[in-house]
Amino acid sequence: MTQPSLLSRITDYANRADPYPLYAELRRTPVLHEEEGGPYVVSSYYDILGLLHDPRVSSDSANLTAAGDDELSGPEATGLPPSFIRLDPPEHDRLRRIANSSFGPPHRPHRIDSMREELARIVSELIDGLGGTQQVDIVDQFAYPFPVTVICRLLGVPREDEPRFRGWVDPLVAALDPDTRKNADAEFQRAAQEARMQLGMYLAGLVEQRTKEPRDDMLSDLATSHGADGTMSMMEVLSTAVLLLIAGHETTVNLITNGMLTLLRHPEVLQRLREDPGLSVNIVEELLRYEPPVQLVPQRTCIADIELRGVTIPKGSRIWLVLGAGNRDPERFKDPERFDPDREDIQHLGFGSGIHSCFGAPLARLEAQLALAELARRLENPRLVEDPPPYRRNAVLRGPRHLQVAVDGIRP
Repeated sequence: MTQPSLLSRITDYANRADPYPLYAELRRTPVLHEEEGGPYVVSSYYDILGLLHDPRVSSDSANLTAAGDDELSGPEATGLPPSFIRLDPPEHDRLRRIANSSFGPPHRPHRIDSMREELARIVSELIDGLGGTQQVDIVDQFAYPFPVTVICRLLGVPREDEPRFRGWVDPLVAALDPDTRKNADAEFQRAAQEARMQLGMYLAGLVEQRTKEPRDDMLSDLATSHGADGTMSMMEVLSTAVLLLIAGHETTVNLITNGMLTLLRHPEVLQRLREDPGLSVNIVEELLRYEPPVQLVPQRTCIADIELRGVTIPKGSRIWLVLGAGNRDPERFKDPERFDPDREDIQHLGFGSGIHSCFGAPLARLEAQLALAELARRLENPRLVEDPPPYRRNAVLRGPRHLQVAVDGIRP
């Protein structure tokens, strides 16, 4: 029998629970190209970092389509024009600057930090809802609903509409999974299409309303921005809002769930966090290195020949950047297989780097810090029911589909 290729083993669901030994094997061939027409796979820290800053590497979805899409680099599945993460400069820069003006410095330097109390309140309410049970699914009962609620508050979705909003989000998030897309039946496709249409119509109505009567929320800012970069069109506002919703949701779910799983596997760190909530800052940074929610970035194309480690990556080729492998590269990190929140130098690739570094990183960090610190404090004697837990099928956005945790109770 023919030995399966290394790339097929990395994307094989059978290895989802622990891809790291395969990543170590991958790093022995820093630029892997296994078959004609296949992607060039880059796995070492410094090479990935360089390519994330290289203008010869394109994120434009049109270039990716020309290079030949694969199952991991499929469409955004929103029915909207590409968001700025799927564009190159100068259009990427224009849209990102407008979006950033309503999200953070210099125009809104306190927007995220000012949400701290509200985020803490949402965390407390979700944990309160876990009471009276001896077993908790951290994904379904906590990590999944948390970021949707946060994005609703950030965008300015009225609270009475949040349940409807979540109902539209579920099928859109499900459509991110390559296996779900491949095996989707007609009923699923109809539900996803209906959710896209309903969400688009709802957000368009909300944007129109905020244009006439702006409030202190992100949709109002996006709809009424009149800076040096001009204004966003209605479709650009909708694409940006859906980007925040979908990209921000799945990554945050995985960051919190991977974090809780890692802490339960390292009870001494969990105990330290329980006694010192401030340790959550270091813990989250080390988690972004050790168990990043985004394992690889497949949506990149060369727009010129690139020489790397003695290999010529030809113009028009697809490139996969395996962040999960770079984050455990022994050339960059001492003892990289060890989870160490006291690590002094954690310049990880968990949020990418360069012009496409994660737009929502400040919010994701704060959400994970508050969530993990409060779960550590309030879950009484938590322990894993199943290890490893069942994982999502997605090889790009890697995290447990369920995380069943037995508890003796919920502390007030």
